[in-house]
Amino acid sequence: MERFTVVTGVAAPLIEDDVNTDQIAPLSAGHRVHPDYAAMFFARRRAGAGIDADPDFFLSKPRFSKPSILAAGANFGCGSSRESAVWCIQAAGIRCVVARGFADIFRENCLQNGLLPVVLAAGEAEAFEALVIAADGGAPFTVDLAARKITAPGGREFVFDISPADAKRLLEGLDDIGLTLTHNSDIAAFEQKMAAERPWSQRADISAVKD
Repeated sequence: MERFTVVTGVAAPLIEDDVNTDQIAPLSAGHRVHPDYAAMFFARRRAGAGIDADPDFFLSKPRFSKPSILAAGANFGCGSSRESAVWCIQAAGIRCVVARGFADIFRENCLQNGLLPVVLAAGEAEAFEALVIAADGGAPFTVDLAARKITAPGGREFVFDISPADAKRLLEGLDDIGLTLTHNSDIAAFEQKMAAERPWSQRADISAVKD
């Protein structure tokens, strides 16, 4: 997956709680073999696109057509375990979602696909959201994962926490398979040790082994 280091770009406001995966990636909008995930992204809410079209929705406004950061409310990504919700967000160009909180499975899907999920402290979250709304797509924000901070227009910085393991995964572009392969030498050494100590375990048909 793509590494996450530093991302600079427009921050779009979606300050709503309980935004679910069916809203983010409605299956009715892209139930096909090779879906257009960018077109599927909030397809029902964009002006001129969906049954619940909203001209005030951020994607209905040209200045938010290519956001890099999304500011969201609490319990973002709730509902199903639909991984395509993350794919839709990424297809829209967004690399970081800053929310009041995330559904657990959605957060894990973010980490597996190179999308940075950030939760700020309560007071900081309110200030960040206010700056995103005030900027209104007219000035860039910068997210620096290694430094664990977001810099808003005007220079205000917001520090966030992320576990070392999750940061490593994103900084190095590692999904679970990639993380496992970083221990390749240890795995090979273990297999050699087992082959020497328990040669019977290396047989193709261990059912033939007798006590």
